[in-house]
Amino acid sequence: MFRQAERLPIFRRVILAAPEAARLKATVTRLRTGLDQVSNDRRAQAEADLAGAERAMAEPWQTYSEALEELLPIQESDFYGILKAMTGLPVIIRLLDPPLHELLPKYDELLVEVVELRHTSPGSAELEEREALLRTVGGLRESNPMLGLRGCRLGILYPEINEMQVKEILQAAARLTAEGFEPHPEIMIPLIGDPRELRRVQEQLVGVAQAVMKATGQEIDYKFGTMLEIPRAAFVADQIAEMAEFFSFGTNDLTQTVYGFSRDDAEAKFLGYYVEHGILPSNPFQVLDRQGVGAIMRTAVELGRKTRPDLEIGICGEHGGDPESIAFCHEIGLNYVSASPFRAPVARLAAAQAAVAARARDEG
Repeated sequence: MFRQAERLPIFRRVILAAPEAARLKATVTRLRTGLDQVSNDRRAQAEADLAGAERAMAEPWQTYSEALEELLPIQESDFYGILKAMTGLPVIIRLLDPPLHELLPKYDELLVEVVELRHTSPGSAELEEREALLRTVGGLRESNPMLGLRGCRLGILYPEINEMQVKEILQAAARLTAEGFEPHPEIMIPLIGDPRELRRVQEQLVGVAQAVMKATGQEIDYKFGTMLEIPRAAFVADQIAEMAEFFSFGTNDLTQTVYGFSRDDAEAKFLGYYVEHGILPSNPFQVLDRQGVGAIMRTAVELGRKTRPDLEIGICGEHGGDPESIAFCHEIGLNYVSASPFRAPVARLAAAQAAVAARARDEG
């Protein structure tokens, strides 16, 4: 949704403005908090420092806030359409998850532009603008973006991004409720590795939900859950289930983190060789690895349901359309699989076959 042509520039403004806005906000918060502890003879200087920090924050924060507000009605319209079409049925919506480099201008291309402008337009406003952009994008570059600032980590550092998304979802749900529809949004917080991450994010977002319901006068049937993509999360799933009302395994990322593979690099460089020469029985990104990834999933299911017996659990990722993987998901007690539209018929058939086979075993 963020990648669409008319939205990507707006969202880039959000991401590019966020670090500076957050840094300046933290400074203002620190100075405000410390004001009460300052002695009388230093109070005037402390108040002047605070006023200066607030002035410095004003423009970056306005840029950040305006970009967020610009996205709000566009995406709320999307969620309105989705929830309306699915009235009476649950709709799981994952909060922003991709690595930032997928949404930002490419650093190398920006560098080429800057070098060219330094030769053709030295001292120009365009050069200054592109240099500033290059510095910002450079500051957000990561050595391993798949394991970097993404998922819940982005929402913890820049909570306004998560808050904007949840506000969009729940405002759309409130409109539909007022019109007589039955929306059931289930909001998924991605890339949790520690229960404290989920607690921090969920506490922020419950406040947003309560504010939307108070402002609209509508009670909304919503849930918060999480996506298990980090092995550590599986081993503390009992603690995570104290807060999360549902789990979804992100099996693509879970496979990467369990194997220590970078998917794109592995598939391009050596996975084909491994499968061809019998080192691996199949590509683990296509057929779920039962012994490693599957064992971790089984542990998470057992621990999660120990805390919350009615915990709804599913998977999303390419494995949700693979018959062999679906059979395993049925075996460990998952409630659903998620598949891309073109694989949905195969997934439904495989799920039915797994259920029939399990019943036959039980009766036999």
